[in-house]
Amino acid sequence: MHVTRCPIPVATRAPGGETNAYLVGVTPAAATDTRRRGESDREPAILVDPAARTDALDRLLETHTVDHVLVTHTHPDHVGAVDAYAAATDATVWARDGRTDRFRDATGCDPDRTFTPGTTIPLGDERIRILDAPGHAPDHVALEAGRGGPILCGDCAVREGSVVVGAPEGDMRAYVSTLRRLWAIDPPALYPGHGPAIETPRTTLERLLTHRAERERRIREAATAGADTVAEILETAYDKDLTGVRDLARATAVAHLEKLAVEDRVPWDGRRASPLADD
Repeated sequence: MHVTRCPIPVATRAPGGETNAYLVGVTPAAATDTRRRGESDREPAILVDPAARTDALDRLLETHTVDHVLVTHTHPDHVGAVDAYAAATDATVWARDGRTDRFRDATGCDPDRTFTPGTTIPLGDERIRILDAPGHAPDHVALEAGRGGPILCGDCAVREGSVVVGAPEGDMRAYVSTLRRLWAIDPPALYPGHGPAIETPRTTLERLLTHRAERERRIREAATAGADTVAEILETAYDKDLTGVRDLARATAVAHLEKLAVEDRVPWDGRRASPLADD
């Protein structure tokens, strides 16, 4: 089973202004049972995160028979061409069970089938396995391409920089748990929603976990020192220029504060933080 990345220019604030669409395919020899009549020379594949319809993605699909369309999550920069490619390929469109209304609102497309974490989708002699991967978005999943194969991780990780996990949708506790689960799986590679493939997953996941732990430490220290509003906490917890990204930093700081509040480490009422009584 192999993975082909197709970067697509979209309106996204991710670095580079592109979202990766992926084709996950199998070799023709392994695809005998899944070929469609009259298309024996085309390779069956699964299309993931078709962010927009482009000539490059159209050309890539010319050598494949797309049997399934999936998305890692339903943020707008990942789903823009789900409906178009579903119609063009007559593929089965999947959505996360319990999130079909969200999927329909985002894509304008009714799913044909639903999945839950653990669902497997056959592709030739292999299977794509759905992994629960919440945090960046509540409906976020990752896709394991064959047993022990690479994982399409959506917006769980990036090779450089960090991932926005912003309230109200972002859940920092869930995100950290997702990073730890991916580290435990230790796939041979991660294919992210933005940027190049991650060829050393554990190194990247450890970097992201360290980054989150350090940001959390600084936010907690700011609250302990008396900063009670998000604006005040940002001034202490971030040592870089936030011009153009202050809203993202604010949403991320709130997600950290929500995590700290659940863990009884920083009182937070949704508007103001305060130090613990014994701090």
